[in-house]
Amino acid sequence: MVGDDQVRWARVVRQGLASPGGSVVDAVARVVGVQAQDLRASRLAVRVRTVGLTSADVDVAVRERAVVRTWAMRGTLHMVDAADYFWVNDALGAYFAQRGAGRRRQLGLDDALLERAAGRLEVELRKPLTRPELVERLELPIDPTGQAPAHLLAWAANVGLVCRGPEGPGDEPTYVLVREWLGPRPDVRDSLVTLARRYLAAYGPATAEDLAAWSGLPVTRVRPGLDAVGVRTADGVYATGDDRTPLDDGSSRVRLLGHFDAYLLGYRGRDLAVPAELRRRVQTGGGFVMPTVLVDGQVVGTWRPVSTKNGLLIDVTGETPGGIGNEVADIGRFLGVHTALTTTAG
Repeated sequence: MVGDDQVRWARVVRQGLASPGGSVVDAVARVVGVQAQDLRASRLAVRVRTVGLTSADVDVAVRERAVVRTWAMRGTLHMVDAADYFWVNDALGAYFAQRGAGRRRQLGLDDALLERAAGRLEVELRKPLTRPELVERLELPIDPTGQAPAHLLAWAANVGLVCRGPEGPGDEPTYVLVREWLGPRPDVRDSLVTLARRYLAAYGPATAEDLAAWSGLPVTRVRPGLDAVGVRTADGVYATGDDRTPLDDGSSRVRLLGHFDAYLLGYRGRDLAVPAELRRRVQTGGGFVMPTVLVDGQVVGTWRPVSTKNGLLIDVTGETPGGIGNEVADIGRFLGVHTALTTTAG
């Protein structure tokens, strides 16, 4: 029987947290995608899985179209490998487009208006535009200050029409046509099987319920893919069948994970990684996941970034294990700011 420590170690290795390295694309592709509605958090998710890169390298990868931001897992904004974009969109986009139909109708975005908007987007997006610029040019009968523009663009992303482009001045997000940014849509087959295979490679061993929670799809939709690519145990846990996870060498690995890190978002429950006494501190409600202090796959505390006139304080609540100073310094190197460690009583 596989123990909890072994499962945590396998996940740490698969996530690139045991031996970081590679490029921005490698880090993003390894976990299928990193949540990206918080720009700094998405950059920090790359930092913790690589060595020597900077936040500027992430921005370069976006500008050079090596990675792309779009609505993906759980219907939220993610950064994915551009080479993975089309199968990810095929596996998830239509489901979330349909699931958002009710709210769109409440906002006045009926099918006729969506068709009109799609035509206008095809005309106007000859270059990256911000949301306010797009809303002005689309000339649609919607409230530009309400939620309609955001839901319209999420729908356009889910149906594969648009994606995020490079950041504008002040990190203002822009939007681009997928076909102009990434090229024509290829023939995509078996995207749900690909989703299951890539999920297990990054997050396994795991259950169908874990994959459903991570992806946002129903269990009935993801289980056939797992059955096609995974080996299922008697208790419903799937593994890849060719697991060659290296043995833990006994050294302690300390990692500072940012907000919404994939390591904590990959499963229906977080009990294996988050002790009961830290659960409310890590999961503060509304789907919000705090930055955490991780030691060999186990959360031992949380942290928060505090901006100061001299740089950035890394304020830790909980344990401050040996080696945490290296992580604090590396966050500073990565972001190009001075960092210092401080602690707050839990």
